[in-house]
Amino acid sequence: MVAPKALRRLAPDRLRDDPRVRAIALAVGLIPPRTMHSQAESAALTSLAARARRVVELGVYEGSSAVVLCRALGPEAELHLVDPFIDASGWALRPGASASATATRLAVRRAAAGGGPSLRWYLERSQDVGRRWSAGPVDLVFIDGDHSPEGCREDWDVWHHHVSPGGAVAFHDARAGRPGGAGSPGPTSVVDDLFRTAAPAAALAGADPAPTAAADPAAAPAGAAPATAPDPDPDPAPTWSITDEIDSLVVVRRAPPAKT
Repeated sequence: MVAPKALRRLAPDRLRDDPRVRAIALAVGLIPPRTMHSQAESAALTSLAARARRVVELGVYEGSSAVVLCRALGPEAELHLVDPFIDASGWALRPGASASATATRLAVRRAAAGGGPSLRWYLERSQDVGRRWSAGPVDLVFIDGDHSPEGCREDWDVWHHHVSPGGAVAFHDARAGRPGGAGSPGPTSVVDDLFRTAAPAAALAGADPAPTAAADPAAAPAGAAPATAPDPDPDPAPTWSITDEIDSLVVVRRAPPAKT
């Protein structure tokens, strides 16, 4: 049973912020996960997950957003939770902050009990999980892990291919400097580069620009067919667009299949 908020506030900051104390209190249910999103962002995640069958969250920390997703998803749904519980880049958490994988799993398991989704955990880099993903199409990917520009961009690059037509990717902390927004420079720069500037289609699709054929015809073997650039992504980038922005959250959606 979670202790009353008034009682929790009596604890000094040094105690409330001690990772070891928090891990014990979270594991046994005395405190809820530390909230990492606004009420409006929580409502947006709830709406995005309401009809989803398979959701992936990249970056779980203490599980506050995972709890929101558990409450939105039904028993037929899957919630895949990816976090190495190591802030290797140093961009995701404030100095000294950390979370316990065991405590977080117990907190999220309590939230999913009694009608929530089935849970799948991956205690490793989200980019590595995305590269070998074989669990099927995803309706929603929530990117809230590595906040470095390189790490966040890599999450997009390896995960957006797995999203179903009509599905969404939600970037957290991606509206720094925007009117009414907040966030971190890393995710913000990724969203700006992908969706707010005239970036080339290959970059938007999460691939390096395709190589061009050699300018010197003699460079190709005699009788060889002219070199052609491979399609970097069967799902071209223009099918993605920003559909919602709430506080620090940016939602981009893949267009549904064209009607025939």
